[in-house]
Amino acid sequence: MSHSQPTAASSSKFQLIIDNALEAYKKRTKNDLLAHPLAPQLQACDSPGAILAVLQQQVQGLDQSRSDGRWTKWLDPTVNVLFAFSETLGAGVGLVFSPASVVFAGISVLLSAAKDVRASQDTLMDIFERIESFFRRLEIYTEVPQTTEMTNTIILIMVEVLSILGVATKEIRQGRMKKFGKKLIGRTDMEDALKRLDKLTQEEARMAVAQNLKATQIVDERVKGVANTMTTESPV
Repeated sequence: MSHSQPTAASSSKFQLIIDNALEAYKKRTKNDLLAHPLAPQLQACDSPGAILAVLQQQVQGLDQSRSDGRWTKWLDPTVNVLFAFSETLGAGVGLVFSPASVVFAGISVLLSAAKDVRASQDTLMDIFERIESFFRRLEIYTEVPQTTEMTNTIILIMVEVLSILGVATKEIRQGRMKKFGKKLIGRTDMEDALKRLDKLTQEEARMAVAQNLKATQIVDERVKGVANTMTTESPV
């Protein structure tokens, strides 16, 4: 994914936003994602396929007979888009770690927590499928050159995904003692985070469409310029 070069100030701002999101996640779940055992392995992954292989090991412990393969279906667009975002943020923003790798670690933590709470798995799948639908709208735009505004939205998307993972992980763990049921979907903090993620991915898609049209127009103008030059220089 192409990107515009950020300033040192914007890089510091992005780092602060991610750090604050990780701290909020840690307060909710008591998990430090930067210290998660899978974090170095996920950070070293150089393709979506490598990341999927790691996460699917967590999926194997879930009750897949009840979900008909839905556990693995939602991962593809999520991982593909987040990995593309990670390349932009890693190369263009200069963060000290890949935000996507800690998001993937958060997914691993949540899947691990869900293994012990079968009653929560259907609700968790509903959340994952909503996230999947948000990221599918972005899959075709991962090669569009990124503007500063698009990069800023990418950071906010990462933050909202971390928030959703944190809320879900906390509730599932509490559910081991509270007969966790369908209440998670109706929680204000979860619904608010899902709505924000929906809005952000729509905004990113709109900006990507506009940027793609702009790039196409530039190419068309260059082609026309070359054609006009060739016509002018052609012998009579």
